Amino acid sequence: MPFRSGATLVAISDDVLIECLNLNPLVKESDVFLKFISGQHSAHFPFALAHRYGGHQFGYWSGQLGDGRAAILGTFLNSHGDIWELNLKGSGLTPFSRQGDGRAVLRSSVREFLASEAMHFLGVPTSRALSLVISEDAVLRDEFYTGNLRAERGAMVVRVAPSWFRIGSLEILAFHGEFQLLQSLMEYIIKHHYGNIDAENKDRYLMLFEEIVNGTAHLIAAWQSLGFTHGVCNTDNFSLLSLTIDYGPFGFLEEYNLEFVPNTSDDEGRYSYGKQPSVGYYNLDKLRVALDPILTYDQQETAKIILNGYYEILNRTLLQHFAEKLGLSPSPSAADASIVKMFLNLMQLTRSDFTMSFRQLAEARLDNLIKGDIHPSQWALMQLSSNHQFEIFLDNYRARLREIGLSDHDRMRKMRKTNPMYILRTWMAHSAIQLAEMNDFSEVRKLQRVLSSPFTKQAEAESAGYSSRPPPWASSLKVSCSS
Repeated sequence: MPFRSGATLVAISDDVLIECLNLNPLVKESDVFLKFISGQHSAHFPFALAHRYGGHQFGYWSGQLGDGRAAILGTFLNSHGDIWELNLKGSGLTPFSRQGDGRAVLRSSVREFLASEAMHFLGVPTSRALSLVISEDAVLRDEFYTGNLRAERGAMVVRVAPSWFRIGSLEILAFHGEFQLLQSLMEYIIKHHYGNIDAENKDRYLMLFEEIVNGTAHLIAAWQSLGFTHGVCNTDNFSLLSLTIDYGPFGFLEEYNLEFVPNTSDDEGRYSYGKQPSVGYYNLDKLRVALDPILTYDQQETAKIILNGYYEILNRTLLQHFAEKLGLSPSPSAADASIVKMFLNLMQLTRSDFTMSFRQLAEARLDNLIKGDIHPSQWALMQLSSNHQFEIFLDNYRARLREIGLSDHDRMRKMRKTNPMYILRTWMAHSAIQLAEMNDFSEVRKLQRVLSSPFTKQAEAESAGYSSRPPPWASSLKVSCSS
């Protein structure tokens, strides 16, 4: 359903356009392309599909959910043999819109566009974002559920992923007793997305479940290693391909705080940073229950055993990430685990910035730190050093590095490759959105450029303060599910 007032392309990912879709960059100048990414059907693109799924939201079965405001425009096979499904979010009413209008607003669309690309360049499995278009059409939203509707600008994002199937895609079929369709969907997913699974193996559904358990554990470990918190970890937002999808309210840690919640709609803190591992287990257990009707009794019991291995996979992977972030071995020992624990505890005690504590440690010589020679610009390290345990950590850290024979120069080099200097902080997205509301998309494009090279120091990012201490007003920002 196209916008009444027309659409304007304001941001595009050339990486998705060229690398994923093999299109010539000049195509973005064409009228056909604009019509495609803004939901204006033509003879070339005559129809779209809406995806039916359900889900457990905030711990309760919510029944059929949608997709109520997104449409699959088609499937693309690129020159590398990669399959990409193009999904237009905010495109209007679908058969599953319920009481909604099928639209998305500018503020949430900017955040999804930027976050999708930022997470990709951080190395996290994620859906991608091809384009962002805006209109003058008014979309009514109650942003913080206070009863005050206000008109916001409509926007659309073309999202790209190998598949948009999620746990809720299977749950809805099991809930309604559509077991033959459930089996058919499982067969389809195995055939098209898990080619390593023998399609003739009698335990193929178990094998798929094991792949999803493993993938989800690795995904959440990646999130936590970067301080990322997905604010709506419902089963309808958990991908069967273990991708980060559906960027509603999300946030990266500022200070290291296990209770950080990016979503003001999450009153109980169910989806806090520290609870993401247990939420992953809960969602996988709901997937296990959904598969019960198509598994034998013995297979059901084996599925429970597979799921019980989830925490071991996640904890091992997370320790590997944190060890690498400190320049230690990717196969950490108990001694490495002790160093990691000390540093995380120190960050928690001093409420230090998560991202910059690691990054500034990567930029500083240990000899200088031990002498207390910390430059004022290293604000995160200054905060860490305010606690006497910082000296104890440094002594143990240096001793461990000597044990493994790693020079300080090599430590710094390794850490710079693993610890980003720039992440999509809530205040940065907010500033870009404020300008975008006034038709100034320069900050959106700047953030897109900067976040495509998050591990490299950049002049324009430094002048914008992207690695500086967050401004005082940043702590008052709120993000909700309303979008």
